[in-house]
Formats: sequence, structure tokens, C-alpha cells
Amino acid sequence: MRIDIITLFPEIFEQILNVSITGRARKKGLLYINIYNLRDFSENKHKKVDDYPYGGGPGMVVRPDVVFRAVESIKGGYVIYMSPQGVVLNQKLAEELAKKEHIIFICGHYEGIDQRIIDTIVDLELSIGDYITTGGEIPSLVAIDVIARLVPGVLGNPESLKNESFISSVLEAPQYTRPYDFRGMKPPDVLLSGNHKKIEEFRINEALKRTRIRRPDLLDGKN
Repeated sequence: MRIDIITLFPEIFEQILNVSITGRARKKGLLYINIYNLRDFSENKHKKVDDYPYGGGPGMVVRPDVVFRAVESIKGGYVIYMSPQGVVLNQKLAEELAKKEHIIFICGHYEGIDQRIIDTIVDLELSIGDYITTGGEIPSLVAIDVIARLVPGVLGNPESLKNESFISSVLEAPQYTRPYDFRGMKPPDVLLSGNHKKIEEFRINEALKRTRIRRPDLLDGKN
């Protein structure tokens, strides 16, 4: 998968995307990530990319001409604009986006971007929740992380995806590891029984119990 990021703050991405799972995937050639500084596409001598909003109001708005030049220089790609007004990212949507061969993320800032950008070249407005962040950089990083790990080969053990939270519409069951006795706290005996059928039943029941308590909306009528 190829991911292009258009941002006013490229330094935010460099270190984070070069470590952990995304970093390893880049080294393996499973992810190709390019970061573009939006100011490089400004024709203003001061490299300004924003201007006052028509009709007045607080703040500044990112200009359409600068963003158009940036996107057109990349050529192709499914264009996503991170916005609190967008569709909220969930696992099902992430799975669909992970099938794309090329995604372009536009990170807004200030009071947002000119509406003509959204109307003309944006394929999807995407949100990570009903709250406001300073800019689109952190939401983009969240989206990239969620999507990238679903790309075939990115996770070392593909079986990990099968048991993760939200994949089967329930939260993940609690996990335990060594030491067996930690300050008097011990894991459930069934997990050490060696009986795989009982272990699976335990995990399913615990997952359902946790989901009923924490996210009953995910069950949607399921028992």
C-alpha cells in the first residue's frame, strides 16, 4: 500500500512512522509512505497557505490552490480529509480502506480547508471521534495505524487479527502471563488446564461479559 500525507507539520510523522509495526512494514516494502510539506506548494514568497475567510469570522482557512497543487502533484490515490464532520472511523471501515492500493491524507489546520477542496477532490471525510484536535496530523496517524496493520503481511502473526477487539463485534477477553502468582493475584485456573475447548469457552464468555459491561452497543441484540 502507498500512503501519501499532505501536512504543515511533516516532523510529526517522521519518527512515529519509522518505528514499531509501521516502521518494520516500511522496511519490508509492504508500506510506502511519503510525507509532503504543504508549504512547498505555496507560490507566496512567505510560503503562506492560508487566508482570511470570506464573510468574516475568526481564524484562517487553508487555500484551495495550494492543496490542489499538492494533490495533483501526487497523481492518483483515494483522498481522505481528516475532519470532525466526517464519517467516524471503525474497524469495518478500516478493513475497506486497507484494500485501497493508494491513499492520500490531507491534514487540515487553522479553521479548516476551503470547501471547494472537499467538494472536488476529497473522496472521504474521516473522523476519529466527536471532538476537536488542533489539526489533522494526530487523527491521520491514528487512521494510518488502524489501516496499515490490516494490510496483508504487516502483522507478523495474521492470527492476531482474528481475536482482536471489535473484529467479531465483541471486546477482547482479558489476557494473562507470567509470573503465575503476582502479589497474591493468579490467573484463572482454566487457562492453565491445557483443555483448549474449555479455554475457548472461557474466553468467549469473558469477552461477552466485558462487552455487555463496557460496550453494550456493540452487541446490537446479540446474546
